Amino acid sequence: MKRFIMIVMLFTLLAFMLPACQAVTNPAAAITIKDGLDREVKLAGPAQKIISLSASNTEILYAIGAGKQVIGRDSFSDYPEEANAVADIGGDMGKYNLEEITKLQPDLVLAAGINTPEQVKALEDLKITVFYLANPKTLEDMFTNLQTVARLTGHEQETDKLVNTLRTRVDSVDKALANGTTRSKVYYELDATDPSKPYTAGPGTFVDLLIKRAGGENIGANLKTEWAQISLEELIIQNPDIVILGDSAYGTTPEQVSQRPGWEAIKAVQNNRILPFNDDLVTLPGPRLVDGLVELAKSIHPELAGQLQ
Repeated sequence: MKRFIMIVMLFTLLAFMLPACQAVTNPAAAITIKDGLDREVKLAGPAQKIISLSASNTEILYAIGAGKQVIGRDSFSDYPEEANAVADIGGDMGKYNLEEITKLQPDLVLAAGINTPEQVKALEDLKITVFYLANPKTLEDMFTNLQTVARLTGHEQETDKLVNTLRTRVDSVDKALANGTTRSKVYYELDATDPSKPYTAGPGTFVDLLIKRAGGENIGANLKTEWAQISLEELIIQNPDIVILGDSAYGTTPEQVSQRPGWEAIKAVQNNRILPFNDDLVTLPGPRLVDGLVELAKSIHPELAGQLQ
């Protein structure tokens, strides 16, 4: 009888110990992923202490459910609101606080397209693991970036759901525009400190990509560089149907635009189609690009707003 009791006690003890033993003998699988600089980056398991070097990467980390793993972020990361409570490691003029980064002891630093190979090397020289997330060129590339960060952080299931939701929203725009709606000419304003030659978005930018996907025609698409100035004369020749103010966050208003000398000749001004816009939705390569696409589609084709998610 005593032997039986001892056996029962032994199995009971093993039952309690088993989860702990499994935790020790079955560690998280090592992760090896090639990054945007064509380097193999290795982690012992999903990163738990992460520093983000860009606002877009910070948005991605929080969107996929890895916000609690973020221990540091660059000075420009202000979305979502929770990110403001995380340690600021600099980034103004491309200068990061390497001493603070080292002090935080991250197991992963997530770099972005705004970072240079030299900045990545400076961190690696401090024995810090860095993953360079290249800028996406399409929405599908952005979805791939989300899934890559999900693998690095251990949030693949949540990210699969997020990506499916984002794809559904993109599909709603494509379906709404499938019936051959008129493609209005769009001028997207970045900076009109000098209204006689304002800055706009040229070819290869997310603004250009999303305006086209949203059923518009970007008048900056034929410029020579991604971010370029356009003369007032050319703007009048192009005669956009819609003016979208990406610089509205800096105080530019439709009323100010309508009062600019010479701008009264533009169709969008005559028809009062000058629209403030949240520039972050179309310039930061993260999940909010889909918000930007939907909002642009609503701005360009308000009659389809009810069909968009």
